[in-house]
Amino acid sequence: MSEHLDLADWRRRVSAMYDALRHDPRAEPARLLGFRAAKDRLFASNPSSPVPQAERRDFRGLAYWRHAPQLALRARLEPDPEAPPLDVPRSSVGPAMPYARIGWVTFTVGEEPTRLAVYWLNEYTGGIFIPFRDGTSGTETYGGGRYLWDSGKGADLGSEGEELVIDFNYAYHPSCVYDPAWSCPLAPPENWLSVPIRAGERLAPAP
Repeated sequence: MSEHLDLADWRRRVSAMYDALRHDPRAEPARLLGFRAAKDRLFASNPSSPVPQAERRDFRGLAYWRHAPQLALRARLEPDPEAPPLDVPRSSVGPAMPYARIGWVTFTVGEEPTRLAVYWLNEYTGGIFIPFRDGTSGTETYGGGRYLWDSGKGADLGSEGEELVIDFNYAYHPSCVYDPAWSCPLAPPENWLSVPIRAGERLAPAP
């Protein structure tokens, strides 16, 4: 299969995985564990996996925190129609990516009020994008941040009415964490959280 067809297949499978998640009737954490198992299989076997091919044979799965029910949230999208366009920098080579801030989601972590900007990709595919850094970034997680949503690539946690699913148990690292050949958009400063978010993907602890 060609590289382009491989990548199309990867995106199709990621989208299907999130669609199955949104329709999974099981309670957490069984739903989360099923999603993680499917994701680990995809990372281990797909030709477009961000895990370098030479490392896939020994790949035993991504590193995750345990399910954190207090970080499974819903938040109303607060529109921000006057926000100027924003060019989001990348982890390595390539031009900045053109986004617009379409609004904010506000919630509480512990007892601390917190909010994240919600972006829309101003390119052909469009899509909601929610990256973030937090108090674990650079130590327990990648210093450039993690993602909650990237619906242009199929990572869509779902919504109900005006509320978005903001479930940090499904937070994940960008592809550049596994292979620097990938160039990934980074979390802008307005989405740098001071609180630690110990949920979702993490860096593998030192042996």
